[in-house]
Amino acid sequence: MTTHAQVVVVGGGVIGLSIAYHLAEAGVGTMLLERDALGSGASRATADVVRAYFAGNPVSSAMAVRSLSAYRDFSIRPGLDLPLRRVGYLVLFTEQHQIAAFEADLPAQRAAGVDVELIDADQARRLNPLISGDLPLLAAAWSAEAYVSDTAAIVDGYAEAARRAGARLLTGVPVTAIDADAGRVETAGGAITADAVVCAAGAWSAPLARSAGVDLPLTEPIVQELLTTDPLPPMPDIPITLHAASGLLVRMRGDGLLIGMGYPGPDRGAWRRRVAAQLAVVYPSLTGSGLYTAVTGVRDASPDRTAFIGHLPGPPAFLYAAGFSGHGLCNAPAAGELVRDLYLGKDPGFDTTMLTARPDRVG
Repeated sequence: MTTHAQVVVVGGGVIGLSIAYHLAEAGVGTMLLERDALGSGASRATADVVRAYFAGNPVSSAMAVRSLSAYRDFSIRPGLDLPLRRVGYLVLFTEQHQIAAFEADLPAQRAAGVDVELIDADQARRLNPLISGDLPLLAAAWSAEAYVSDTAAIVDGYAEAARRAGARLLTGVPVTAIDADAGRVETAGGAITADAVVCAAGAWSAPLARSAGVDLPLTEPIVQELLTTDPLPPMPDIPITLHAASGLLVRMRGDGLLIGMGYPGPDRGAWRRRVAAQLAVVYPSLTGSGLYTAVTGVRDASPDRTAFIGHLPGPPAFLYAAGFSGHGLCNAPAAGELVRDLYLGKDPGFDTTMLTARPDRVG
C-alpha cells in the first residue's frame, strides 16, 4: 500500500466517493480508504430518493437543491447515466400546527431554491389515491422536484468517475486513528501520510474525528431498516409520501411499496407491528399485507439533523463531512464540491459556517 498521498479520504460511502471524485477531478492526488466494501454503510440503506425539500431544515434543502442539479447533469459530468424517475414528494398534514410550521418555514425554503407549495386534502388524495378517506387530512406539502434513483448506481458512478480522474480507491482497509497534526492516517496495514485528511466515515466518524482533535457530537451508530410489502395490484405510480405525524414514508418499488418509519431500535418485532398498524391507518387497502426487510444499514446523525462539514487549515489539513442524518444521498454532490473547495481554498458559493462543528451546534 502506498505510504503517502496528497489527500486521504476516509470512508467509501456516497459522501466519501463524491469527495474523492471532486478532488481527483480538480487534479488533486487522492486516495480513498474504506473499511469494508464501497457503499456498505448508510449508503446501503436508503430509499433511493433524491429530493430538495427538507422541512424545517433550509440548510440541508439548499445543499439538496445544488445536489439535485448535479444528479440531473450526471450524464454530462462526470459522464455516466443515472436512473431518475420524477414522482414528487408529498407530506401529509393531519394537525394544524404542522401547517403553521410549514408556513413559517416556507420563506427560508424558497430562499434556498426549493419548489414547494401547500395543497389541499383533495389534491393530495388525487396525487396518492391510496390515502385513507377517513384520515383527518387537513393539507399537504407538495414538492414536484423529487425523484426515485438507485443508490448503488450513484455509488458505482462516483467510484468509476473517481478512478477515471486518477483516484485510488482501497477497500478492506479500516482506519483506526487520524493524527491531524502529523498528517498521518493509521490503518491495520500500516500508516499513510498525507497533506490533508478528510473524514467521511459516516457512523464511524466521531472517534476518528476526535483522534484528530475535532468533536463531532454524532449519535451512536443507528441501524436503519426499510421494509417492502407483498406485491400489489397494478396501479399508477404514487409520489414519495410522508405522513408527518408518524414519520411513515412510502414509495412504489417494483410491484410493491418500500416503507420506512423511524428506527427499529432493539425490539424489531414491536417496531414492525407499529409500522403495520400505522400503515393500516394511512393506507387501509394495505391492511394485512406482509412486510419484509428490504435493506438495512448503519447510519449516523447530528443533533440538529444537518451535516457537519468543515476543516482545520494546514498543512497538514484536516477536513470532515459527517452527520448527514439520512440526507447523505440528497446532499452528496454538494458535499463533494464543498470539501473540494475548502481544501483548495476556493469560494464554495455556500456559507459553510452553517455546517461547521461550532460550539452552538456541538452543545
